[in-house]
Amino acid sequence: MPKVSHRGDEMPASPIRRLVPLANKAIERGIKVYRLNIGQPDVPTPPEAFEALTRIDRKVLEYSPSEGLLSLRKKLLQYYKRFNIDVDLDDIIVTTGGSEAVLFAFMACLDPGDEIIVPEPAYANYMAFAISAGAKIVTIPSSIDDGFELPPVEKFEELITPRTKGILICNPNNPTGYLYTMKEMLQIRDLVLKHDLFLFSDEVYREFCYTGAPYISAFHLPGIEDKVVLIDSVSKRYNECGIRVGALITKHKELKKNVMKFCQARLSPPLLGQLVAEASIDTPAEYMLATYNEYVERRKYLIDRINNIPGCYSPIPMGAFYTLVRLPVDDADKFCRWCLEEFSYEGETIFMAPASGFYTTPGMGVDEVRIAYVLKKEDLGRAMTVLAKALEAYPGRVDRR
Repeated sequence: MPKVSHRGDEMPASPIRRLVPLANKAIERGIKVYRLNIGQPDVPTPPEAFEALTRIDRKVLEYSPSEGLLSLRKKLLQYYKRFNIDVDLDDIIVTTGGSEAVLFAFMACLDPGDEIIVPEPAYANYMAFAISAGAKIVTIPSSIDDGFELPPVEKFEELITPRTKGILICNPNNPTGYLYTMKEMLQIRDLVLKHDLFLFSDEVYREFCYTGAPYISAFHLPGIEDKVVLIDSVSKRYNECGIRVGALITKHKELKKNVMKFCQARLSPPLLGQLVAEASIDTPAEYMLATYNEYVERRKYLIDRINNIPGCYSPIPMGAFYTLVRLPVDDADKFCRWCLEEFSYEGETIFMAPASGFYTTPGMGVDEVRIAYVLKKEDLGRAMTVLAKALEAYPGRVDRR
């Protein structure tokens, strides 16, 4: 029998999706499953998105340009200006979701064996895309005990080698909800300048910052404009994950040229998705504010409920709509499987993402889960009741003092 690739063997299974078969089997058994594992909001997509689909009068659903529809890119340019992100039209390349933007950035910037420094815990797909590019993610751990604040800059310096090509941040952060301060961002800027690195900045959750402080983009940092590779997506801000439209934004001329080669090889991003995304940019401010306020309420409610369950702890996330939770369990992977395979309370159970999949350092995150507060408060409340009951019944409970 032919052997499969070593790359495929190395590719990590998604901590967000790998338990989906178990959730589906629970549903088949008649169990209601609260899906806290994935950032799929239950907030309705804006009407403007659906109206764009009903207005389509094309006779042919043709390929779009490899860099994306010009009309969409013009709209995105105006959108970024609202956030004082000073880029040109040619700096914006539309991708098939933010995921493709990360993959193409890695493929265009990194050679096999090159290294990227990433604070962990980190979005699990970064590791998968690095493996696809033959590159290596070098992680620098942060801790739930100090709210996942950025490790000291000296720790970054210790990891930089001749193979280091960039630093990757997610701000606001997935999976922790951490929001980088200006001081932290300037420290990263100085490292990028000192060592001539790329700064990959995933800013998909910019609309969801809860501190009251100004949103800080990598493009706001003076002196590194041509070193920034910004990753974006419309999935979260307009609650339309399924249209698969994102963007890669950079001023680096050679990088844009190389990214376009990958874009041409995959032909074009989704046409219908782009039409929906373009219309969504006109979503009224009232919708965006209502969505923001809804997440503010959900965040407060969820964190209060979690921290009132004996043995559980979560810091207060300052952005996005995720939080990492420490549980009184021996192994969160086992606990999450057990919840889906063996446990239910009044016909209900919960589906969470084991946090170990967001770390690469062995042993980290073993008693943590990521919870996405993308369900309405009523469902979040019921899910937390089920979680408390599950922890009472779980045979691997560990009460730490």
